[in-house]
Amino acid sequence: MGERGWCCAIVMAAVGAATAAGAHPLAPSLLTVREHDQGRVEVVWKTPLLRLPGVDLRPVLPPECPPTSPPTAVGEADGDSAVTRWTVDCGSAGLVGKVIGLEGLGAAKTDALLRIELADGRAVDTILRAREPFFTVREREEPRDVARHYVELGFEHILGGYDHLLFVFGLLLLITNRRLLIATITAFTIGHSLTLSLAMLGIARVPAPPIEALIAGSIFVLAVELARVPDDATTLIRRRPWVMAVLFGFLHGLGFAGALRAVGLPADAVPLALLSFNVGIEIGQLVFVVGILALVAAARPVAWRIPAWAHALPIYAMGSLAACWTIERTLPLLR
Repeated sequence: MGERGWCCAIVMAAVGAATAAGAHPLAPSLLTVREHDQGRVEVVWKTPLLRLPGVDLRPVLPPECPPTSPPTAVGEADGDSAVTRWTVDCGSAGLVGKVIGLEGLGAAKTDALLRIELADGRAVDTILRAREPFFTVREREEPRDVARHYVELGFEHILGGYDHLLFVFGLLLLITNRRLLIATITAFTIGHSLTLSLAMLGIARVPAPPIEALIAGSIFVLAVELARVPDDATTLIRRRPWVMAVLFGFLHGLGFAGALRAVGLPADAVPLALLSFNVGIEIGQLVFVVGILALVAAARPVAWRIPAWAHALPIYAMGSLAACWTIERTLPLLR
């Protein structure tokens, strides 16, 4: 492992602190606005049960769209979120040109997802942030806007998905040969891109909970391999790491699909949105890898001061986190 391993211990400490509540940050809220004929609009507000104390996110709809039914809680959509529904009347003009958004994003310390389904069959997906909490419904979203939104979504998901980054981190510890590292990360990319596409196109349908447990298990398997004697090249993972990377990439791709499925794809731009989301993931992954390698290069002059026992710290930190996530995600499946 050498100097790359102990340098990455700094990153592991940050990851460990960030994952005190799990492998992902606080889940984003989802506001879905569905326009029907004659100006009738259905509003669905899905918000996570786990959020910062005192935070109150509130949907803001156009003043020209008065409610025709009161907000009604329909219970929990799953074990982590609550759902509220109501309807409004936007008249013959409909939603085009109207402003929709959320109040309270700054205090929530998170982004939110907005999905708008128009009566003409178009669907618009965007991300609401503290600096951009409102969105104006345009006549038709340009392809460049679709691409930008989904690139941002993919980029933010991979950088907020600590379990996915931890797997890439493990690959950096496992492989010191640059060409083999590039080939292995490429194999991981091919694997998760393939299953992400198949899942979003409805070809591969796998429940999310077992996939999340298997993703955590894949990280643990990689950590166990890293704990072996470095010179032991007899295992398949060390001889052909790209095989392991593509197989585990299949699992991670299904995990990415779960995040993208929560937002959906625009009906009139499915290939572009799917490609853009993939591009965003790869950009985020590349930023992470370059950042780790830059950290290693910057710390190289003082590498000789690090004791030999410290080289194993990143591996045991990685294995401990992966074991906790595996147990946490497996136990609900046994109930």
